[in-house]
Amino acid sequence: MDTHTTDEAAVSSSPPVAEEETPWLTAKEQQFWRAHLEVSKLLDYQLGRELQPHCLASNDYEILVVLSEAPDRRMRMTDLATATLQSKSRLSHQITRMETAGLVLRQECPGDRRGLFAHLTEHGWQTMQKVAPDHVRSVREHFVDRLTPAQIDAMYAALAPIAEHLRTLRGRA
Repeated sequence: MDTHTTDEAAVSSSPPVAEEETPWLTAKEQQFWRAHLEVSKLLDYQLGRELQPHCLASNDYEILVVLSEAPDRRMRMTDLATATLQSKSRLSHQITRMETAGLVLRQECPGDRRGLFAHLTEHGWQTMQKVAPDHVRSVREHFVDRLTPAQIDAMYAALAPIAEHLRTLRGRA
């Protein structure tokens, strides 16, 4: 079913679903939603392309950032999966690839035979320090510097409550 409408009148004449009327997006809301999706995908794609010369994927870089900011540059695997919005299985495969590259290593959790830490290695830390300036330049060039300070404030004010709502749904408020 097409959820896109081109005029306001079409919104009210959309078919009901489950005996309730679906609050179809207006043309302006649909335009806004699609622009958001496009910017998110294009920005992620571009930033990922710019990490490739460093032999990193976006997920690798995100894990390096999270671990670099964690106490002792390590984090329980379950907490890292939550922080990076990955399943435990997907994160385990990702960490295996990053271990092979010498960026991280797994360590047992004292007092918890089943728990594991992901620990940023010295090579991982050096990689992070080398890549971070380029990544920040990319974020500036493709996102931050495209907005005025007032637009940044407005976007933050608009996005922060949505992020809070979604974190609450995940149980991470």
